[in-house]
Amino acid sequence: MSQVRLERGAGLIKWYDFQALGDERGSLVAFELGQAIPLDIKRVYYLYGTALGVSRGYHAHHNLTQLAICVAGRCRMVLDNGTTREEAWLDSPTKGLLIEKMIWREMHDFSPDCVLLVLATEHYDESDYIRDYQKFLTEARNAKK
Repeated sequence: MSQVRLERGAGLIKWYDFQALGDERGSLVAFELGQAIPLDIKRVYYLYGTALGVSRGYHAHHNLTQLAICVAGRCRMVLDNGTTREEAWLDSPTKGLLIEKMIWREMHDFSPDCVLLVLATEHYDESDYIRDYQKFLTEARNAKK
């Protein structure tokens, strides 16, 4: 059975630690819904082959929550709730970064071997995206009132 532990800080960075299983042959991390996966997953995708110097993301979601796991290599994630902006390095296949709804996200500094796995609570829906930062700030501030 997989074990998962949430490390919640005071800020936006919330890590899920996944148990690695293995022996002299190598390691394995199993994601089981209701156990190691803390979300009801409807979509899985991964980013790879990101060219040097290219950044990704630059959006938020109205309803979607995601769990980002760097299964190979590393990248730097920036999270922003309209008031606070924090960053973290994704560099371990045993740690997942929770990205809740109404959080602006940017991904930078991808290593050449980076494979970023993303588990999402909703199917792709373009209308759920907020792609303009100023619009995001307005919506985020109005939601806090």
